[in-house]
Amino acid sequence: MLTTTRGIVLHHIKYSEKSVIAKVYTEKFGLQSYILNNVRSAKAKNKAAYLQPLSLVEINSNHKATKGLQNVKSIQLAVPYTDIPFNMSKTAIAFFVAETLIKSIREEEANTPLFDYIFNSCQILDLKKSNFANFHLIFLAQLCHFLGISPQNKSIDSGSIYFDLQEGVFVSVKPPHSNHVASPISNLLINILNANYNDTDLSLNYTNRKTLLTVLLRYYNIHLSNFENLKSLAVLEEVLN
Repeated sequence: MLTTTRGIVLHHIKYSEKSVIAKVYTEKFGLQSYILNNVRSAKAKNKAAYLQPLSLVEINSNHKATKGLQNVKSIQLAVPYTDIPFNMSKTAIAFFVAETLIKSIREEEANTPLFDYIFNSCQILDLKKSNFANFHLIFLAQLCHFLGISPQNKSIDSGSIYFDLQEGVFVSVKPPHSNHVASPISNLLINILNANYNDTDLSLNYTNRKTLLTVLLRYYNIHLSNFENLKSLAVLEEVLN
């Protein structure tokens, strides 16, 4: 049946001289792989520019639930970006976020809250004129909730506290293993977990930002399978330095 769905492009690879396979997180069908024929030709309607990481698109396809690779009839931008493609820092963040989603989302079914969160976050990143250096940290912190791995006890009294990465909980007693983070990083992590994209009082320097990202990725790696070796991480850290 011919259907139309919004989607968030995560990745694409060359399939033939003029075609590509795109991994897209869709509103109606979850994570899907689409083949776009002749997309690399000069006269193609389905422009390759629509397939950059985090592009917000609308896809018309003859979706088949039992088919692993879906055929696209047409694709167009649902929300054109005005800044991400032209801002080196935002582009680096977009590549990083897209790779993070590839490694953390597996479901081939609709998840409206998760889709809306990602779709809206992408637009926020594009529209922000300043104060977006912490965007990727807040994105990862909030994404935990939708993935079912959100840390607990985030309202613990500040002071000498520890974050137990294995149990996903903040505690006042040092855990009996090495997978934990102590103050002051644990306190900064609480601030990130409770923050939103409009917060402007998150005063983080490059060193703290890098450390928090390392902690969050370590946490993801513990609680999600095959979550490691992010190729976009080095570029992100260099650009945001």
